[in-house]
Amino acid sequence: MTKHLLTAAIFLLFMACGQPPERNCEDFEIGTFSFKATINGEEKETIFRRTMDLEVDEFEGKTDSSSVRWVNDCEYVLKNLNPKNKAEEKPIHIKILTTSKTSYTFEYSVVGDSKKFKGTAHKID
Repeated sequence: MTKHLLTAAIFLLFMACGQPPERNCEDFEIGTFSFKATINGEEKETIFRRTMDLEVDEFEGKTDSSSVRWVNDCEYVLKNLNPKNKAEEKPIHIKILTTSKTSYTFEYSVVGDSKKFKGTAHKID
C-alpha cells in the first residue's frame, strides 16, 4: 500500500512540474494596461492602450504612439511612429511569457539586441 502511495505521489509531482505556464495571450492583445518599472530607484507607471495595430503610451504626462505588428499570438513588435532620436527609431520585440486572469508577464528587448528585460502588465480595461 505504501509503495503505491509513494508511486502515485511521485507521478503527481512529475505531472505538476511538467505543465507549461498558462499563456492565454489572445486575452491581452487589445485593451488598456498598466506597467510599473523602477527607474533610478523610483517607481514609475506607464498606462498604455493597445489595439491590434496601434499602441498609445502615457508616461509622465507625455503621450507616444507605436505601430503593433503581431508575430504570433504571444509576440509582437512595437515601432515608434514619431521617434525623437535614433534610440526611439529602434523597434522593440515583446514576448508574453505567462498570463493570469488580469495580467501578463513579458520579456522585451530592442530588436537585434541580446539584452532582455522582464515586466508585468496589468489589464485595466
